[in-house]
Amino acid sequence: MRLKTIHPEGWAPALGYANGMLAPDGTLHIGGQIGWNADKQFEAKGFIGQLEQTLRNVVAVVEAAGGNVTDIARMTWFVTDKAEYLAHQREVGQAYRRVMGKHFPAISMLVIADLIEDEALIEIEATAHIG
Repeated sequence: MRLKTIHPEGWAPALGYANGMLAPDGTLHIGGQIGWNADKQFEAKGFIGQLEQTLRNVVAVVEAAGGNVTDIARMTWFVTDKAEYLAHQREVGQAYRRVMGKHFPAISMLVIADLIEDEALIEIEATAHIG
């Protein structure tokens, strides 16, 4: 079984990790994405802006593998501030729909103490099936 590394065109190099790994059967494992841009810079400092960019990053990995948003089967969200997430449910839904439309994969959410990148407020990993 040979896996193919997936890296969206124009993104800064991934150092020590892969953004995505595509298996021969079409299963795409998307590594944890955060709210920075292709140059690894945070344009948004707030939760909603980072959420939207994080979702865009997940979709970019799927598209780089030849898929689209509806191929995403599962997501795991890691958030650092439960209160912030709960206080902005309407905005979360709006940001989600701007990127994902009305596609709702299986989603798990965990509240965690911190992320490796100091500015990151959310990280999302996902699995897609490209077919």
